[in-house]
Amino acid sequence: MDKKDIYEHLAKIYLDASSKRKKKAQIHRNFRNPVFISVAIAIFLTFVLSANLKRRNFNPETALVLFSDVAKINFHFDPVKKENLSLDLNGLNLTGYKILAFSAKTANPKNKIRMRIELTNSYQEKSEVYLDYLPGHWKEYRIKLASLRNITDWSNLRILAFITEEWNVQDKKGIVYIDNVRFIK
Repeated sequence: MDKKDIYEHLAKIYLDASSKRKKKAQIHRNFRNPVFISVAIAIFLTFVLSANLKRRNFNPETALVLFSDVAKINFHFDPVKKENLSLDLNGLNLTGYKILAFSAKTANPKNKIRMRIELTNSYQEKSEVYLDYLPGHWKEYRIKLASLRNITDWSNLRILAFITEEWNVQDKKGIVYIDNVRFIK
């Protein structure tokens, strides 16, 4: 082996070793980079929060909100036989939705009120459900659409009605509030 070969061999060893040191230093610098640290913290928090939500049985809903304001049915059954809140669904396609959800209460909890919920489609198929005795505080109701058996076509709904009838109230005068009407998948 001559001097030239020895110098080339030493240069190769030295240069390879120095490039490895540069790569290690660069990797250490990347870990100190604020962007890298921020991304790592965001990923960590995402995993922690998602695990926490799963532990609490958090179930996000996909909902179609029809009416988010508080509606008021003010009834006085002297000459009238029923009062209602009727929402025009305008041919809404509810295929794939499973639940009708809303909140309701009465202004006077002593007035025992049964309310009828009625859905009608474009073929005039009607289905109804009765709610027993609305409370004086907000209560959320969830009605499974499968329980509305008289409707066979959910692709073209026309009317959703909340109805109070004279024969389903204790006092002939009162107020029913309805809020946050929505369909849930």
